[in-house]
Amino acid sequence: MQILLAGIVVLPLVGALAALLPAPAGLRGRNPDQAVLRHGVTVTGVVLAASIALAAGFDHDHPARMQATTDLSWIPALDIRIHLGVDGISLPLLVLTALLTFLCALYTYFAMPTGPSPKAFVALLLFLEAGTLATFAVLDLMLFFLAFEMVLIPMYFLIARWGGAGKQAAAWKFILYTLLGSVVMLLGLLLIGLKSGTFDMVALATDNGPNAQLSHTVQLIAVLAVGIGLAVKTPMWPLHSWLPDAHTAAPTVGSVLLAGVLLKMGTYGFVRIALPITPEGMHTFAPYLAALAAVGIIYGSLACLALVRKGAGGDLKRLIAYSSVGHMGFVLLGIASLNPAGVNGALFANIAHGLITGLLFFLVGALKDRTGSTDLDALAGTTGAGLYGRAPRFGGLLAFGAVASLGLPGLAGFWGEMLAMFGAFQPAAGLSRPAFLTFMVLAGLGTLLTAAYLLLVVRRVCMGGTPHLAPIAPLADGSDPDDPAPGEPAPAPVIPDLARYEYAAWSPLAVLTVLAGLWPAALLGLTDPAVQQLLGGGK
Repeated sequence: MQILLAGIVVLPLVGALAALLPAPAGLRGRNPDQAVLRHGVTVTGVVLAASIALAAGFDHDHPARMQATTDLSWIPALDIRIHLGVDGISLPLLVLTALLTFLCALYTYFAMPTGPSPKAFVALLLFLEAGTLATFAVLDLMLFFLAFEMVLIPMYFLIARWGGAGKQAAAWKFILYTLLGSVVMLLGLLLIGLKSGTFDMVALATDNGPNAQLSHTVQLIAVLAVGIGLAVKTPMWPLHSWLPDAHTAAPTVGSVLLAGVLLKMGTYGFVRIALPITPEGMHTFAPYLAALAAVGIIYGSLACLALVRKGAGGDLKRLIAYSSVGHMGFVLLGIASLNPAGVNGALFANIAHGLITGLLFFLVGALKDRTGSTDLDALAGTTGAGLYGRAPRFGGLLAFGAVASLGLPGLAGFWGEMLAMFGAFQPAAGLSRPAFLTFMVLAGLGTLLTAAYLLLVVRRVCMGGTPHLAPIAPLADGSDPDDPAPGEPAPAPVIPDLARYEYAAWSPLAVLTVLAGLWPAALLGLTDPAVQQLLGGGK
């Protein structure tokens, strides 16, 4: 198990370096581009298989215990160690990362985005996977920071080199925002390590560990500094403004990984670092975090309603990006409640958001490839109206993703939001219950607004009149009866339905969305014992 976890973290990095080398003559296939794309599918597939094997070998009877641990000295002078391990909190995120990256590599094999050489694209994709996997596996504060920063460079280049309109500005905004937040976070991590005498996250998270040396003032400063860096990556309102531009400009797989994996790194940091290591600081800042979360839920929903209005010229990718601000607000609200129900809800919502929003970005990217636009007014007009009639499987899957995202009971999106609001209904001792009840009501209003804009998306893009596309014999004068009359709009072009590779890339996300909704105990059984121990000071 130790070797398996270490291999999961290291293999993508080795694969990224190998992708830059010339392919052996016998493995080139039709051309070198095909060979490197196949290399990306193979490496990510092996990592996914290893992560599933790790989950199968995980001791599910003791999910609160760190397992598959490796602990080696790296920089003795600073007591920085190569410390790896997984528990019930990090294991689901590790498997989600491996799954989404494999599906992105598979999709890219058949639908490579326009841009420079696929060799660089695959190398950056694997380098990004290595950083995200390491973030969820390391147990040393400095290694966490290095892994946290490791993902910024590949994502910057994926947006800047393979993105769409406005890609340069969006990439620069992404890198500057996240780097600024990371600098502040580094100061907080250094403060924790220097004041406590260790950077070991397991030791810091126990009552009898060195965290007893952290005074209340130190905890306040540390939570503020670390929290800013994590909030930028989450993204929390009002530090979210880099996200819509990055999502809108990013290639399809970039948007999937940004929403499905990178946003989870921020909320994971709150649960893994801020909650157990600086509990007094978190208790002080929890009402402010919950207030900002509630505002983010309402703000994200209202922004989506503004974008979906007829004549607003809203972009569908941008709308889903703003929806992420609202959905991650539920995650932050659950964390801010500081009780097991809320934190478990936050962790569940993390996984649900990765599955559902990953599927939605896949679908919107494919819709843009088919129609040439993600403009909602264009999609609701002659370009894309009536998906149910023109591409029924595509339209049905898009509607499924929308109703899953609005939190329909029986699907994965429901449980995280419900538990987060339940946590706010009865927050931890010492927190103002009237204030948290207010935040819960705002979150409930946000669920109604979310249902409104997502149903409007389904109405405008999936429903509507279906143009006649079947061939009809020419008229006597030789004219085509399908030709528009003078002054009438031309009939909408044909939209291809789902291809086989799209079934392969998207079906796992839809299936897991249903399974998680019908059987939430599979995930909550992993997270709850670990959360109970985390909030209990390691006991």
